[in-house]
Amino acid sequence: MLKLTSDIQRIRSLLGLKDEANVYLIVILAALIGLFTLVLPDQFFRAANLQSMAFQVPELGILSIAMMVTLLSGGINLAIIATANMAGILMAYILTQFIPEGATGAGPILMMTIAILAGLAMSTLIGFLNGWIIAYLGVSPILATLGTMTLIQGANVVLTKGYVISGFPDPIRFIGNGLVLGIPMPLYVFAFSAFLVSILLRRTPFGVAVYMLGSNEKATLFSGVSIRNIILKIYSLSGLLCGVAALIMISRFNSAKAGYASSYLLVTILAAVLGGVDPFGGFGKIIGLVLSLLILQVISSGLNLLGMSAHLTIALWGGILIFILFLNQLRQRLGHVKV
Repeated sequence: MLKLTSDIQRIRSLLGLKDEANVYLIVILAALIGLFTLVLPDQFFRAANLQSMAFQVPELGILSIAMMVTLLSGGINLAIIATANMAGILMAYILTQFIPEGATGAGPILMMTIAILAGLAMSTLIGFLNGWIIAYLGVSPILATLGTMTLIQGANVVLTKGYVISGFPDPIRFIGNGLVLGIPMPLYVFAFSAFLVSILLRRTPFGVAVYMLGSNEKATLFSGVSIRNIILKIYSLSGLLCGVAALIMISRFNSAKAGYASSYLLVTILAAVLGGVDPFGGFGKIIGLVLSLLILQVISSGLNLLGMSAHLTIALWGGILIFILFLNQLRQRLGHVKV
């Protein structure tokens, strides 16, 4: 056990990492990549497979960040998928109803911009509504967002009548399917979003207040921070991120639907907790979330290439989560302090 601890310390020193949990995630990621490379030598590291993974990570990644910011405050947002779908449906409606097929010029570009801004505004408004219910009505986050999730899911089905809205202009499709220097465009959007949220959480008074709120709400109140305002901002930010994920989803599939990404809700919570986010709030960083997303994607892609059932993938995800929690407990018993 002492040897394992010294090895971890050595890896931390070599990589310049402060968080021991991230070292464990890197070790797991490297082990998984090595395993699938040995088992699938001619398939796993093919350009097509790596590019496919790069296309799949961003939408789940941005939704996971949307979940993470609420978990950091000691809350939760169960409405992220429904919010993303409503934003996507609004964007799709504007794109299909107000842009004539084959139209070019400044007019279509203006309408595409309006469609994107309208979707982002809608998702932010839904997030603001969640925050207002939690902050001003005193409803628990899980019940408030469960209620809005159910409401929005029903509205999405009514608005679309269960059908798909499809057929978007080429510039919109490029956002979800285009390549820039060989790298998928959605990956740029995810990296930019993760970078901005990381800076927001680590370098601003808002970020300090988020961590304070998740660690100790009473102490945050006595420190002079307006808890209501912080909660409104947290859930508005979560909603905005849902809108960004919606843009990637509808552009990648060239369509919008009420039920897209319905299986992602629990996976976003898994990704956040696996990445080191304390489910009770107060601790977690973007880098850990990114590493956990890579681990989940490598497992999913590797097992898919092996022809394994998707249910086995979910079972392994749960097993890794339990293993990480076990390591956290082990570190605490060895006298390490989570930083």
